[in-house]
Amino acid sequence: MPVWVDADACPKVVRDILVKAAQRTAVVTTFVANQRVPLPPGPYLKSIQVSSGFDVADDEIVLRVVSGDLVVTQDIPLAAEVIEKGAVVVTPRGELLDRSNVRGRLNIRDFMDTMRASGVQTGGPPPLSQTDRQAFANILDRYLAGSLK
Repeated sequence: MPVWVDADACPKVVRDILVKAAQRTAVVTTFVANQRVPLPPGPYLKSIQVSSGFDVADDEIVLRVVSGDLVVTQDIPLAAEVIEKGAVVVTPRGELLDRSNVRGRLNIRDFMDTMRASGVQTGGPPPLSQTDRQAFANILDRYLAGSLK
C-alpha cells in the first residue's frame, strides 16, 4: 500500500506529516516532482525527479500507481485518472476524492478555468488551516491502518 505524492504543489506541512507517517509505519512514500524534493534519509522515503513540463509528474504517478495505493494531490484531473485505476485519493486539505465526487470537482475546475480565461479574478484557495492539516492526518492514519480502501 504505497503512498504517491504529487510533490510539485504539496505544502511543506503536509510533506512533513507524510515523512513522519512513513518513518513510523514503514510504508514506502514516493514524492514525484519536476524539482528536487528535500527529504530526510530513510528506507521508506523515495523521490522521483521528472523532467519539467506540463503534467510530467502527473503522468509518472499515473504510470506507476496501482489499485489500493494512496495518492496525495490537489490536481483534480490527476485524481480522476488514478481513481479510475483503483487508487485512493486525498487532497492536502484532507478531502477524500472518489468516483462519486471527482466528476463534480472536475466540472467545477473546468468552470473556474473558463471564468479565469474570460478575465474574471477568482482568487486562490485560502491558506491551509489547522483543521485542514488535522483532516489530512486523520485520512492518512485511516489509510495506513487499513480502514480506508
